[in-house]
Amino acid sequence: MVIKNAPDVRPSEITPKRVYMRRRDFLASTGAAVGALGTRAVGAEVAIAAGEKLTVVKRTATTNDSPTAYKTVTTYNNFYEFRIDKSDPATYAKAFKPKPWSVTIEGACGKPGVYTLEDILKPHPLEERVYRHRCVEGWSIVVPWDGFPLGDLLKRFEPTGNAKFVEFTTVVRPQEMVGQRRSLQRILPWPYKEGLRIDEAMHPLTLVAIGLYGEELPNQNGAPLRLVVPWKYGFKSIKSIVKIRFAERQPTTTWEAEAPAYYAFYSNVNPGRTDSTYRDQSMERRLGEFFMRKTLVFNGYADQVGSLYASMNLQKSF
Repeated sequence: MVIKNAPDVRPSEITPKRVYMRRRDFLASTGAAVGALGTRAVGAEVAIAAGEKLTVVKRTATTNDSPTAYKTVTTYNNFYEFRIDKSDPATYAKAFKPKPWSVTIEGACGKPGVYTLEDILKPHPLEERVYRHRCVEGWSIVVPWDGFPLGDLLKRFEPTGNAKFVEFTTVVRPQEMVGQRRSLQRILPWPYKEGLRIDEAMHPLTLVAIGLYGEELPNQNGAPLRLVVPWKYGFKSIKSIVKIRFAERQPTTTWEAEAPAYYAFYSNVNPGRTDSTYRDQSMERRLGEFFMRKTLVFNGYADQVGSLYASMNLQKSF
């Protein structure tokens, strides 16, 4: 795998301080990536407070693309636990309390248990990784994430030879997460669950993120810790993780259970999928840009991760 080292620059030096954006909601339909566009100002109604600064010891660029503005990244979110509009998470996540926090480790491993957030983070020096992020809805951003390789964390729990998959679970707190309340229309069955094959989870690109732009994760971006799997569609990068389970069999993930024709287990970014029942993923709109751009196979990370799927039919296992 080739990872390029980035100059040791502060996020404030590479990100515009003031960016006025038009945001676009995609009404995706079969065979059309663009669909109908609705626009309104990004984040104009939400003020985002800066989080605690993080100590980053290494900076790595996996793309030459310019990072998306901080304000856009923190106010244009899919986090249905805080309702469904893109601006809702930044609005409704203010009451969420990401500390104290603990993560349950279970399944086919030698060191199961309940670990505090401090236990999880303490041994791992933080890196900044600039990754592309591609949503299945057809929009994309570029984010400097702060975290450490997921594989380094998982190895600490001594997965057994029977651990073929890793399942992740998001917290359920309806008092703090308005989208989980029974009084509202059901959005998804909670808790939200995602999963990876063990070699995907151990791949050096797979990141446990605890921050972005050199600061702690805002609540709406998945505080206090989330996954970042840059070659997969964004919904695979689960937020606010409270459980990690080493599984012998492929787990059923939330979106896969809801709509398997669209959101299968692997959900790698694949602009070449030609199934007529699937929305066209060949183009995307980078937030902050007017013109569409071509989507890259594996979101541009094919050289690093393509070998993971060499024996698979990506038209069927998607």
